Amino acid sequence: MSRSPSETNETHLADGFPAAKLEQWRALVDKALKGADFEKRLVRRTADGLKINPLYTRNDALANAAGALPGYAPFTRGTKSVSGGWDIRTFHIESDPKAANAAILEDLEGGVTSIGLQVGNGLAPTQDALGAALDGVLLDVCPIVLAAGEHFFDAALAMIAVWDARGIKAADRQGSFGADPLGTLAMTGRLPESLDTALARAIALMKITAASPRVQVMTADGVIAHVAGASEAQELAYMLSTLVAYLRAAEKGGLTPAEALPKINVSLAADIDEFSTVAKLRAARRLIWRVADASGAGEAAASVTLNCPTSYRMMAKRDPWTNILRTTIACTGAALGGADAIVVLPFTFALGKPDAFARRVARNIQIVCQEESHLGRVSDPAGGSWYVESLTDDLAKKAWEIFQDIEARGGMAAAQTSGYVQDMIAKRAEARAKDVATLRQELTGVNAFPLLGDDGVHAEPWPAAVAPSGKAVVEVQPLKPHRLGEAFEALRDAADAHGGFKIFAASMGEIVDHNVRTTWIKNYLAAGGITALISDGYKTPEETAAAFQASGAIAACICSSDAVNAALAQPTADALKKAGAKLILMAGRPGDAEAALKAAGVDQFLYAGADAVATLKGLQERLR
Repeated sequence: MSRSPSETNETHLADGFPAAKLEQWRALVDKALKGADFEKRLVRRTADGLKINPLYTRNDALANAAGALPGYAPFTRGTKSVSGGWDIRTFHIESDPKAANAAILEDLEGGVTSIGLQVGNGLAPTQDALGAALDGVLLDVCPIVLAAGEHFFDAALAMIAVWDARGIKAADRQGSFGADPLGTLAMTGRLPESLDTALARAIALMKITAASPRVQVMTADGVIAHVAGASEAQELAYMLSTLVAYLRAAEKGGLTPAEALPKINVSLAADIDEFSTVAKLRAARRLIWRVADASGAGEAAASVTLNCPTSYRMMAKRDPWTNILRTTIACTGAALGGADAIVVLPFTFALGKPDAFARRVARNIQIVCQEESHLGRVSDPAGGSWYVESLTDDLAKKAWEIFQDIEARGGMAAAQTSGYVQDMIAKRAEARAKDVATLRQELTGVNAFPLLGDDGVHAEPWPAAVAPSGKAVVEVQPLKPHRLGEAFEALRDAADAHGGFKIFAASMGEIVDHNVRTTWIKNYLAAGGITALISDGYKTPEETAAAFQASGAIAACICSSDAVNAALAQPTADALKKAGAKLILMAGRPGDAEAALKAAGVDQFLYAGADAVATLKGLQERLR
């Protein structure tokens, strides 16, 4: 027998109100849009072309998500029914074992729970180097994760020797050897041995460590594709095709998928788009399960750990303090998406080797997220969200489509050899670079609200890269890693090398008239290392010309509203030209007045939507 709200002390705030309907909302939206296209104004599309609607309702609920639970196949909601947080990991790139050891011990004391080590282009792949770097580390408690590229086999044997020397029992050993021959080939463009030989070595390590269930040997690394510019679905497909290649190699070496899967982990990047990161990790779990299930080892998919470093391509060199915000958002997305281990890149990572402060900030981001914000207390907190569930489903389907395309071309090795994977990712990277250049994608501190002058942050150079060992047996076109802000950073570097550039802002009228465009032009020019000399504004062309002459600048930019420009832009351009301006710009599109404005002396119009990188480079050349 049901009870009334008064009997259960429940309050129903919607009582007495009619049920809201989607059609009512849409009518109000159309009224606000005043005839503008709904799809163009309010519907966003991801890099993969997936639609992001402005509103999701119960009608968008997925039938297959309704009964899904964490810890159960297909593991979209994670592999654990009870969340225990994640592994807080730091990654060390250091050629000196003693320096590496000091940083490692400091991180462990500061709350880190596992250590990543760069070997080859970092520490030497020897027992002595690894042993010295890990001196004082409790190796039966702390997982050690290696990134050794083509040196993975020697590095793995060295790590095993360190465990043996310390008396660590096989069952107590934890970590990963990070063997990823396909990833090494994609990243460097070469292998010093045949792919079959490299894969056979990795499978041999799986057998050697059979008595160490918490030691993983291989990594299917999608981060390599991400750093080169891949979309979320491309990154997932790259990872999945690599995983399938490793399962096939294991089967060829005598290991079943159920035996091989626990020896393989997956890496995916955590990006600035928090919801895309959450959906990507959830989709990854489902995709891994689907491959495992098709291989007759569905439950073994739960043993595949998911590692998430924060995105390198989103990091900025200029005003790197903004990287703290980026990595915090990325860490949050990885945590909510169910990552098993997270690496937060220090905010100076794009500049060089992080110092103690940068490493402390990086690990504290994770500690605050885990211990103070309790982001690991709930398994799959995004589960049930109509938006996240829809995005996860769309992303998984798109990734599976790309994965099938790669497999139809012979798998990851063949797709790399033919250049198909590289070309596919390069096209996506080119499109994203265009969005950044035209300011459709804003990067705070880079092409949006840039900070001119010395930001006060410096870092030691990274250790010198070690030359590849031996002659290349296999060669392909390598993937090209890049950061999103590189083109604008090159402009800033060029401006610094010249000693800086400046342009006089000819702001006409009252502050209310010119403030929007004056602010815009200040930020626009600053993205190219050009200082805008701004003021509260000028009333007449003559006053503007006099101020220009006093500024010492050789170029000026007219800034004001369309109404003020219609009355004052032409005489102001004429006055500036007579005052000696060698270059006259105008903020905003000229419209029908273009010919008259050019005749009055305006050389170029600056407006949103144009290629800012090309425009600013051209301005620098004219200001030299």
